[in-house]
This record gives sequence, structure tokens and C-alpha cells, in this order.
Amino acid sequence: MLTKFETKSNRVKGLSFHPKRPWILASLHSGVIQLWDYRMGTLIDRFDEHEGPVRGVHFHKSQPLFVSGGDDYKIKVWNYKLRRCLFTLLGHLDYIRTVQFHHESPWIVSASDDQTIRIWNWQSRTCISVLTGHNHYVMCASFHLKEDLVVSASLDQTVRVWDIGALKKKNVAPADDLMRLTQMNTDLFGGGDAVVKYVLEGHDRGVNWASFHPTLPLIVSGADDRQVKLWRMNDTKAWEVDTLRGHVNNVSCVMFHARQDIIVSNSEDKSIRIWDMSKRTGVQTFRREQDRFWILAVHPEMNVLAAGHDSGMIVFKLERERPAFAVQGSTLYYIKERYLRTYDFSSQKDNPLISIRRPGATAMNQAPRSLSYNAAENAVLLCSDIDGGSYELYAIPKDTSGKGESTPDSKRGLGAAAVFVARNRFAVLDRNHNQVLIKDMKNDVTKKCNLPVSTSDIFYAGTGNLLCRSEDKIVLFDVQQRSTLGELTTPFVKYVIWSSNMENVALLSKHAIIIANKRLVHTCTVHETIRVKSGAWDESGVFIYTTLNHIKYCLPNGDSGIVRTLDVPIYMTRVSKETLFCLDRDGKNRVIQIDPTEYLFKLALFQRRFDQVLQMIQNMKLCGQSIIAYLQQKGFPEVALHFVKDEHTRFSLAIECGNTAVAVASAKEIDDKDCWHRLGVEALRQGNYEIVEYAYQKTKNFERLSFLYLITGNTEKLSKMLKIAEMRSDVMGRFHNALYLGDVEERVRILEESGQLPLAYATATAHGLTETAERLQELLDGALPSIPPSEKCFLLMPPKPIVQDSNWPLLTVSKGFFEGAFGEPSAVDLEEEEATEGAWGEELDLLVAENGDGEKDDVVLVEREDDDEEGWEMEDLELPAELAVADVVPTGSTYFAVPPPGIPTSQIWVQTSSLAGEHAAAGAFDTAMRLLNRQLGIKNFEPLKSVFLELHLASHTSLPTMVSLPALPLALLRGWSETASPNTRGLPALIYKLSSLEETLRVAYKTTTEGKFTEALRLFINILHTIPVVVVDSRREVDEVKELLGIAKDYVLALRIELKRKDPSLKDEPVRQAELAAYFTHCNLQATHLKLSLQSAMSLCFKLKNYGTAATFARRLLELNLSPQVATRARQVLQVGEKNPKDEMQLNYDARNPFVVCGSTFTPIYRGSRDISCPYCQARFVAETMGSLCSICDLAVVGSNGSGLLCSSTQVR
Repeated sequence: MLTKFETKSNRVKGLSFHPKRPWILASLHSGVIQLWDYRMGTLIDRFDEHEGPVRGVHFHKSQPLFVSGGDDYKIKVWNYKLRRCLFTLLGHLDYIRTVQFHHESPWIVSASDDQTIRIWNWQSRTCISVLTGHNHYVMCASFHLKEDLVVSASLDQTVRVWDIGALKKKNVAPADDLMRLTQMNTDLFGGGDAVVKYVLEGHDRGVNWASFHPTLPLIVSGADDRQVKLWRMNDTKAWEVDTLRGHVNNVSCVMFHARQDIIVSNSEDKSIRIWDMSKRTGVQTFRREQDRFWILAVHPEMNVLAAGHDSGMIVFKLERERPAFAVQGSTLYYIKERYLRTYDFSSQKDNPLISIRRPGATAMNQAPRSLSYNAAENAVLLCSDIDGGSYELYAIPKDTSGKGESTPDSKRGLGAAAVFVARNRFAVLDRNHNQVLIKDMKNDVTKKCNLPVSTSDIFYAGTGNLLCRSEDKIVLFDVQQRSTLGELTTPFVKYVIWSSNMENVALLSKHAIIIANKRLVHTCTVHETIRVKSGAWDESGVFIYTTLNHIKYCLPNGDSGIVRTLDVPIYMTRVSKETLFCLDRDGKNRVIQIDPTEYLFKLALFQRRFDQVLQMIQNMKLCGQSIIAYLQQKGFPEVALHFVKDEHTRFSLAIECGNTAVAVASAKEIDDKDCWHRLGVEALRQGNYEIVEYAYQKTKNFERLSFLYLITGNTEKLSKMLKIAEMRSDVMGRFHNALYLGDVEERVRILEESGQLPLAYATATAHGLTETAERLQELLDGALPSIPPSEKCFLLMPPKPIVQDSNWPLLTVSKGFFEGAFGEPSAVDLEEEEATEGAWGEELDLLVAENGDGEKDDVVLVEREDDDEEGWEMEDLELPAELAVADVVPTGSTYFAVPPPGIPTSQIWVQTSSLAGEHAAAGAFDTAMRLLNRQLGIKNFEPLKSVFLELHLASHTSLPTMVSLPALPLALLRGWSETASPNTRGLPALIYKLSSLEETLRVAYKTTTEGKFTEALRLFINILHTIPVVVVDSRREVDEVKELLGIAKDYVLALRIELKRKDPSLKDEPVRQAELAAYFTHCNLQATHLKLSLQSAMSLCFKLKNYGTAATFARRLLELNLSPQVATRARQVLQVGEKNPKDEMQLNYDARNPFVVCGSTFTPIYRGSRDISCPYCQARFVAETMGSLCSICDLAVVGSNGSGLLCSSTQVR
């Protein structure tokens, strides 16, 4: 049995496979129906409207429906897409045992303990027939797949076959009045449309199950007499064929396999048995220790079965479906139906070579597991699981006729695995002695080699070399030199696939692919969520692999993606350009066409073969958000722009990578105010004033436009902005522009027109405009503002900028490979275009003057004549042509391309690490908190705030630059050296180390010895708060960190107990003080501190006249190394206690019953009592504290889940 999926739940009473999807329904004794994806191993949904156990459940063949029947006498029809019950069918008077949809008609058949079988029409939601005749509980009923028959089994010891042909005709033909009368009689008395065809009697006790064969006229039944019976039927009669004996308890369920000539049965004897239908003998038995089996389900199309038992269900296969194969050149050698066959990839011809039948083989799982081919000797090695592991060596005759009729003799032997390692040598793994036996073609041992690791399998690794697989690593072993050439830590490897040149190897585990070179130097790892099935190397060096439902690729740099989806799993044998060769689960060769464009494009990009990249872009259809995101991630935004057709996406991408030329083109198409604003911000960041000016003009942002002219010193255009503001009746705009220009007379005029005469007078007087001041004085009629006299008075004029009328000086870079290659409006293209087109083309509030040739010339601001319209309309305002926007791109042979920003070091830390300390050092506090929550159940992060900040600040520094520029941030790397590669980013330098924590521990010990308990408690809590972010390098240090965590936890608990005992609130409670002192002695302390705690508890109990308890402490004290004075006192107390072993006070303390102390209530939790623990510090608590914050570490929630402390990369595979 190959278990594919297993669940833990209440007893499973009903099972049903979905005919197409990898789903299974399980109905439970608790009343819940579960819908599982057995391929992914996830619970999709649950349905719980039944009251009481649900015994029957079944999927519809084509509709998104399933039906269930339970002990509440109800049949419910559900829609799993809508996730609800559609309707309920009522009619049965007792428990419903099974329900099933008809494969064609809209019918449901149900069997019940009310001794009837009912057939329902689920479309009209009515009962259309009641089958009566059984005189005990009807345990099951099911339709025949092809004929109009129903089979039922009952505890009346019979199996009945019912003919429902009349019911079929009745529901097809229109019913007349007579038929309606018949229907009425049927409803009252039962029968009529369905008649009993056969009654099968032969079981001695009640029959629990009966089912039809899908194609043959056979029935199989299982009963409480522990027998499985096989029945045959024809048109006139049915008879018993044989009885299968072997079960030792009631047979619960029995079925025919959908694709093989076998019968599967399960029983309350906790076993599943497989029977050969032709030989009628038992083939295999699978047992469980505790659980009785109740139900079976067979997938209608696949080799998958399911069985429900007392504590859940299992989905399993009876034998491996993966064919054994090997590829040699352009030929595939594989095993199919006991034949060794060849398949030529070029001609696609399939030929049988030899027969490998094994006479007398009856057990399952005897097909070869692996195949190794030797081209020099034209021989094959087949390995199987027979006899605990064996191999067969076949020499293929040269004169094979192509019919595969010859059966050459084979040389056999025992061994867990066997592979060829040289021209005439093969290696056999002896797992018992952990050695490899080198044998010649005569099957004689020539050499024995002890293996360097405990090896469970071996793989070919070139002439004379082997790959040895252990549980957590792969070792490259030289058989000739008997030496280890390489080693790689991996998950459990199942398959090894070498590239054609033997330079690279792919190691396939259940959920991962590890790529390495021929010396086992790790290249990359790809993790999958579902099973990896097979793989092959593409001619270009890309590894193509399959999962259960996808064909995928893996590039040498670790990038992976999907090539196409699969309907059924396949086993890949070869990839050649756009053709993929594979074997399916039936051993048939299939050819699948794939599109390699995506991975070849990424490979060319990775190998920096830009000519191929350009050719592929121009000749092939590459599209999709994934390609765009990939190009952005890899630093090729100019290539990504080629794939984007949507203008909004193009604009956002251009802004992100700083390509203002493309951004301008897209903004013109979109013509959205927000886009122009974002373009202005980006252009201002780059110092491109012309684009900023254009963006401000398009958004009519006159205030920003005026300020732009101010900082660039363009006073002429400021003067024009002043006139525009005047035409717009924008008083504040006029005043600001006059202020920017230093035009005092204009400011006085604006204030006067606005009615602000005192301000106008003050402005004129302060700036020496005597005539204007006198005129305003007359208007004010003596109400003059007081102006303080000042001798040193000067006009407020705006400063002149250093750089005027030109963009910032930018870096000159060489032309990129892709620049201008795609016909995009790049910087160079724009330069040529603008040489003839002028500044910025058509805009809102600016007119484009045309020259004599009709071509666009300079952009000018124009004024509108006075008319009735107000506001933003200014097209008629005529101004001189001097107000021209300069050409955007300066002429010349050089241009600026914005260098793409690199990936920040802190981001690399986050991407490559799973340790919370390194995430905190990178500043990714949110991911660090998520990691700690998942690993240690930490919810309260307030105590860790300062720790996170210190980690982050200590792993970064800054270098001073020029005076006017900010400092340059720099990440500090752990273990950096001058010889380190500049392209390799190390991990962050951390201030918290194991050595510093050990030093803190020594100080805390000393402080505890000195009796400074409050200070010692602070130090131990500090250790607890630091350990979550500590990072160490080796497994040994991981163990030390965990030991340190345990010590800190024990001391925090002990010190809290002692401080609680000394609390003034307990001054009048001597009993509680004595209890706490006693608990203090049971904490895991150093010998020095244990002596002090025992002395304290002994003295306190002696004073309370609890001589028996005091003697207990004295006895424990005398077992330690004591000073003479303390030893004498302890002996005296012991003598008193032995003479008078009584306690005056009753304490909640039993020294003879082992216990731990609750970290919250400070009470004992004796062995056998229910308790819960903190997922981080493992402190123990009484069950009532579930969900509260741990009072020891003050970080995690008591009783929550956590995967465990992760403080080293060696813990992460």
C-alpha cells in the first residue's frame, strides 16, 4: 500500500471520489461532511447540517452536486460551488445507510434501516419508487453502471438484484391516467416499477455490502459471517462462484477495482485485504493497530482507493505506477507489462525487446523499481522490492526479432539497489552492512567498499562514482579510491537526473529540486508545495520538471516558472526544443508540445546574451505581468516597457525606472491630471526643468509654475505669469509674482486695487515711492498707519539662482544595448523628433505657433481679449513670442540614462533569511514579528521594541559625503573580509551574540548569590527577551541557546516565587510564605543557590513547627556539599524532625509527589494533572490560564502553537 493522503477525524462512515477533480468527500460519525483535496492535502470545505452520523455520501458525475444521507432520516442534496444544501428529501423512517446518484438519469437510490430502498428524482424532488422485500435493515444499495439494475444487501442475509427497466420506461414515456393510478398504488403499497430479479442466498449472517462489477456480470458481497462471496449472473439466474475467506471479523465493505482484476475488502478486524479475482486467493493484507475499517471507495478512472476507519481515512494506491526507465542517447529503455521495451525518440517507434516474466509471482508491487542500462555490454539491471530488495541482470540478445518473445536467463541477487559504474562492473548496495559490492557481468563480487554514511540508496554519478543517499544528505563517493569527493545537505532524495554532459545534476525530493554541479557544489534549490514527479534537462541547460499537475522549469540561477498545466501526472523522459517525451501511468509513450519561449528568454537574459533577447522579443509573442515583473526585478526596465501596451501601466513603469521620455508620451495619451502631477514630481527629482514646466502647464498649476521660474531665474516668464494672473483675476497670484519679481510698484497697485490702502501706503513709503505715497495719503484722509523709521532700508529682491534656464548637469553614460532597439520614444528618439517639432507640442493654455512650412514652431503663452467669459479661458491673450519653452532634450551626442537602483542590502537579508534576528537587523520589523509569532507564539512585542531597534541601528552605519549632500547609508556585514566577492551579499552583523548572553548569565548568577533578587530577575528576563533574535552558526550552539533558555526560564520562575514570598502583603500569611519557600527549592537552580533556598525553607518551616517538612529540607540539604556550620544545623533539624515528624500547619506541598510550579498562580501541578505550557519558554501553567500572556517571559500566549525556536541557518533545510 502506498499511502497518498491521510486524515485524522471522527469515524468515517461514507466516502466518495470526485470523478474529475482530486477531491474526496468523507462523511463522519459526528455529522460533519468534509471535502478534501487529497492531492494538495488540504481541507476545501465542511458541511454540517445533518443531526447525527452521516453514513452515505456520493458525488454527481457531471453536476456540481453531492448527496448525503444520515441518521436524521434525511437525504440532503448539496451544491459544493454554492457551499450550501439545495433541498432535503424526506420519506425514510429510519437511519439511511447509503445514497448514490444514477450515472444518467436524475435519480438517487437510498438504502435505509426501515427495510426499504427508495429511488428519488432529484430534479422534481419526489420519491418515484419504493423497493420493498427485505425484512431487515438494508445496509447498501447501488445502481449498475450500464444496465437498469440495482443491487442491495441486507441483514436478512440476502443480496437482492432489482430490475428497474419499467421505471426507466415510465420516466421516459409520457404517463397516462392508468400510469398515474399505478403510481398512486405504488406510493401506498410499494413495488410495481421495480421488481426483484434475483435473490442471492448463501451468507450465514447479515450482509453488509454488495456491489456490481463495472463491466462483467459479477457481484461481490461481504457479510458478518466474515466471508467475501463472488456471484455471477445472466439473463435468467444468478449463482455463487466462490467464497473468499481470511477476514477474522465482520466484513464492512467490498468492491471490485476499477482497472485491475482484483477485489478489495475491509473489515472490523482492522485490515484491508486484496484478492486476485481470477485465482480467488488473497494477494495482500494491510493492517492498522487500533482502527476498525468501515467503508471503501474506488476511483472510477484512476488507480486510487480510499478507506474510512475509526479515526479518519486514508487515500492509497495498491502499487507504484511509475514505470522503470533509462535514457541512452536517443533511445528510451523502459518496462511495460513484464516486457523490456525500447522507444526511439527520433522515429517515435516502440519495440519490445525481451520478456522479463517471473513465473509464480503473485504478490503486488513486484514490478521493477529502477532500471540501469549498460550500452557497452548491451545489458540492463532491474531493481525491485522482491525479497526485501533484489536485482536482475539481463544481457539483451543481439538478434532480437522485435517481438519481445525471447526470455533470456537473468542473474539475480539480493540488494537494496544496483547500478552500473563501469563498462563491465555494477555496484550493489548491501544495506545491512552499509557497503557496496562491486560485481562483474558474471555476478561475481570483485570488490567491497564501506560507505562513508548510512546509505539507503545509490545512484550513478559517472564512471567509477556513486551518489550515496542518506536521510539528510547526498555524498559523492569514488569507488576506485574509496574516498568522498563531495557532500551536499538535502531533503530525502528520491530521484537523480544528470545532464547530458554530466556537468550538472538535479536531485529530486518529495517537495524540492536541488541543482548542483558534478562535484556536488550547490547551485540553487526550488521548493514546491505539491509532489515533484520527474524531470529532464533541456538542451540549453534548463531543468524541466513535472509536479502532479504542472510542467515547470528551473533556471541555473534558481528562477522557476510554469510551462503548462497537466490533466494527469506524467513521467518525463526527454525534452527536445518544443517537444517533451514522457511516459504516462499506463506505460504509454506520449509526446507533448510545450512553449519554451519564456524560459529560453529568461536564460538568455541571465547569460546576458542580449542579441538573442532582442531577437526573441522581435520574433516571438512574449507577454504577461509575470514577464514584466521579472524584467523589473532583474534590472531591465527598458525591456519591460516593450511588453506593456496599456498606457497606465507604461506610465507607471516609466516613472518607476525614471524614463521620463516614455512617461511624457504615455501622459499625453492618458492626459490625466494625476499623471501630469506624478510626471512633474519625477522630472523635478531628476532636475529636468523643461518637463516640469510642461507638466505644470498641462495641470494649470500656475503657483508651482511661477515658483519654478523663480528658482530657475526666468524673470521674463515670471513677468508673463504676472500678466496671466491679472487676466485670471487672481489677486494672490499677482501679488506673489510681483513679490518674486521684486516689482514694488505692481505690489502697491495690487494692494490699492484690493482696497488695502494702509498696506499700499506702508509698502510705498517703505520702498521710497514718494509720489505714490503722497497720493495714497490723500485717499486715506489722515488715517495713516504708523511706520517705524529705519536708516538701513533696502528693497527685498529675490536671490539669483546659480543655474539658470537649463537642466541639472547629469551623468553621461554610454548607450545601453536595448536603447532605441524597440522603436520606443527613448531619449535619443525624442531628441531627433523634437529637433523638428519644437518644445512640447500642443498643450492646454499655450498655443503652438506654426512657421511658414506648416511645421510646429515655438510654444508661446497667449492672452485673451476682454470678453464676458472669466476663469481659466485665456486662448485669445496675445503676447510676444519671446516666451518660448526651450527644447526639452539638449542637442549633442550624449544623453542621460537613469541608472537602475540596486536591491537594498536589507531587502536581500529579508529574502535570504528565515531568522527573526536578521529580519529585525534589516529593519523589517513586521516580518520579524510574524516569524516570532509563527515560531514561538509571541504576541506581546513591546518588550522587544528596544531589542529590535538596537539590532537595526547596530547593523547599519553611514559615511559622510559632501557638505550639501546627505550621508551615505551602509550595511554592516557579518564575517566580512577584504577577499570577499563584491557581488556576494553577506548576512547582517548582529550585536547580540551567544557569548554576550553567557556573560550576562554569569553576572546574573553572581547577583543572585548576593541576594539582589530584583536586579537578578531583570538580568534573566533580559536574556529571555534577547534569545528570540540571537543567531548562531552551528547545531552545537543551537543546543547551547536552548539550554540557556531553559536556565533563564527556571531562574525567572524561582526569583518571582522568592520575591512574591517577600511581598509585604504576605506578612500575615506564614503558611503561604512557607509554601512559596518550599516551591522555591524545586526550581532547577545551581547548587549554590539550591543550598541557600533549602536553608531558607528549612528555617521557615522549623519556626512554624512543621518539623516533618523541615526535616525533608534538611535531608536534601545534607546531600549537598555544605560548610560544617550549616551541616551541623541541618543534622539538628533532622533529629528534631525524626523525633516529632508532625506539621502544625497544613501546607499545599507534597515532597514525595513530583510536580512543577505554575508560573502564574505559584501552585504545584502534580504529575498526571492537566497543564499547558508557553510555546516560547516552555514554562508550565494550570489549564485555567489558557490564552493569557506568559508571566515568565512576558512575550508569548500560554497554550498557543509555535513551530519552535529558530536561531541558526543550520536548522533550515
